[in-house]
Amino acid sequence: MMKNLFRNKGDRNLLAAIREGRQMTQREKLWLIVSLSIPSILAQISATVMFFIDASMVGHLGAQASAAIGLVETTGWLMGGLGSAASMGFSVQVAHAIGANDMKRARRVLRQSLVCCVLWSLTITAAAISVSGRLPYWLGGTDEIAHDATLYFIMIGVFGVCFQLSGLAASMLKCSGNMKIPSALNISMCVMDVVFNYIFIYICNLGVLGAALGTGVAEMITAGLMLYFLLWRSDILGIFKSSSNRQSLRWFDFKPEADVVRNAFSIGGPMGLNHVLMGSAQIVSTLIVAPLGTVAIAAHSLGITVESLCYMPGYGIAEAATTLVGQSYGSAKRSLCQSFARMSAGLGIAVMTVMGVLMWLFAPELMSIMTPVDEIISIGTECLRIEAFAEPMFAAAIVCNGIFVGTGDTLRPALMNLLSMWGVRLTLAALLAVSYGLPGVWTAMAIELTFRGLIFLARLFHGGWMKR
Repeated sequence: MMKNLFRNKGDRNLLAAIREGRQMTQREKLWLIVSLSIPSILAQISATVMFFIDASMVGHLGAQASAAIGLVETTGWLMGGLGSAASMGFSVQVAHAIGANDMKRARRVLRQSLVCCVLWSLTITAAAISVSGRLPYWLGGTDEIAHDATLYFIMIGVFGVCFQLSGLAASMLKCSGNMKIPSALNISMCVMDVVFNYIFIYICNLGVLGAALGTGVAEMITAGLMLYFLLWRSDILGIFKSSSNRQSLRWFDFKPEADVVRNAFSIGGPMGLNHVLMGSAQIVSTLIVAPLGTVAIAAHSLGITVESLCYMPGYGIAEAATTLVGQSYGSAKRSLCQSFARMSAGLGIAVMTVMGVLMWLFAPELMSIMTPVDEIISIGTECLRIEAFAEPMFAAAIVCNGIFVGTGDTLRPALMNLLSMWGVRLTLAALLAVSYGLPGVWTAMAIELTFRGLIFLARLFHGGWMKR
C-alpha cells in the first residue's frame, strides 16, 4: 500500500482530471488528499524532529542556552512568516494558472517571483541585522543570555535569502502538484542539519552560534537543490528545462510586471500582515513569559518545540489542501473546490486529535528528551497536557487557513487571527500568568486555539471564502 501511495503517475492523472474537468469519485478525492498530504506530513514531522534534536543539543548545554534561543525564536518566526507570505503571493497565482491550463502564465509568474522574493528577503535580512544587538533587551532578556541570543539572530538574518528561496521553490513545486520532491529535500535537510549542528556545536565548540550555523548551511544546500528541481527538472515550471527554453529567455523576462506584483500583493499582503500581527503577538507572549524567569522561558520554548510534533501533520494536510483547492478554484470547479475543502478539514481534525492524545500520554518522556533539568520537565509536561485538549480545533484553524489561501482569500482570515490572538490569547495570558505562572499562559493558548478553530470552521461552512 505504501509503495502505491508514493507513485507519481496516479497523482498526476488525478490532478489532470481537475484541469480537464473530468468527474472524480469521493474515493479518488480522498486518495488525492491523502497521497499529496503524506509526503508533506513526513517532511513536517522530520522538520519537527530536526527542531527536537536542535533543541535537545542546545538544551544539554544548559538552561541559559535554551533561553537565549527561545528569547529570539518568535522574532525569527516573524521573519520566516514574512518570507512565506511573499512566496505564497506568487505560488497561489501559479496554482490558479495551472488549474486553468495556462502554463505560459504560470512560468511568467514564476520568473518574476524569483526577483521579487530575493529583493524582499534582502530587505528583511538588513532589518534583522540592524536590530540584532538591541532585540534581546527589547524582549526582556538579561545580560547572561543577550550575547548568545544576538549571535543566533544574526545568523538567522545572514541565511535569510536561502530560507526565502528554499521556501519559494518548495511552494511552487507543491502548487504544481509535486509534493514528493520538496518533501524529500526537506527530510534530507533535517539530516544535514543534525550533522552540521553536531559539528558546529560540539566539535567546533560554538554552542548556540553553532546551532544557527548548522541550520543555515543545511538550508543553503537545500535551497540550491530545490531551485534545481524547480527550474531545470519540473515538467510544468522548468523554465531552464531545455536548451531552447534557456536560449529564448532574456533578462527582461524576469522583470516584475504590474499585474503579477499587484496580484501577489493582494494575496500575500494580508498574509504578511497576519504574520506581523501573529508574530508580534508571539513576541508579546515572550514578554509575558520572560519575567517568570529563565526556567519558565526554557520550558516555554522547549514545550513549543515538543507541541510542534503534534500540529505539523495539520500543516502537511493544509499544504495539500492549498494545492487542490487552488487548482480547483483556477479551473472554476466550485463544487469540487468545496468538496476538497471539507474532506481536508475533516482529515486534519482526525489526525491531530490522535496526535493530541499521544502528546498527553507521553508529555513527560518528550520533555525529558529535550532537557535533563527536572524543573523544566515538570513545568513543560503540565503545559503540554493543557494544550493537548486544543489540538482538534487547532487542526481546524490550520487546515481551513490553507484552504482559504488556495482561493486567494487571505484578508478575512488575517483579521480572524488578529481577533483571536490579540483579543483572546494575550488578554487571558496576561491575566493568568500573574496567578498561575507558565501553566496559566498555556491555558490561555488552549482556550484561544479552540476559539480560533471554531470561527474558522464557521467560515468554511458559510462558503464566503469562494466568493473572492
